[in-house]
Amino acid sequence: MFTHILLPTDGSPLSEAAMHKGIQLAKSTHAKVTGFHAIQPFHIFTLQTEMIEDTREQFERGARAHAEHCLAAMTQAAAEAGVPCDTVYVTTEHPYEAIIQAAQDNGCDLILMASHGRRGMRGVLLGSETAKVLTHTPIPVLVFREAAP
Repeated sequence: MFTHILLPTDGSPLSEAAMHKGIQLAKSTHAKVTGFHAIQPFHIFTLQTEMIEDTREQFERGARAHAEHCLAAMTQAAAEAGVPCDTVYVTTEHPYEAIIQAAQDNGCDLILMASHGRRGMRGVLLGSETAKVLTHTPIPVLVFREAAP
């Protein structure tokens, strides 16, 4: 079975639910987890309005704080479950590449990540990091989707 699971998180509620399921899976298989967060670099031209309001320094400080907050929640959840956990975050233009690289660098044998299921123009414009990971990595990927109510 799997011994080391990479758990990418973007801090969204769906990503947090996937993180908890990943920790449960790790506990049941006696695996360890590595939490991962990709920070998008600051851009003057962006679809993210918070970048427009900030200076580069403000944005980077806020992005690091968000990453640390997300990963601290993962560290705490893993500790409560008795699952060994490391965390890492990087700044990257291409989160899917960084996710794959983090899995390789940390010796992960499974990537468990959420899929937001963006469709239509949002899916075309924003793309799917999960789909990109699925199509570019040789490492098994378990995709978490919440059931419809």
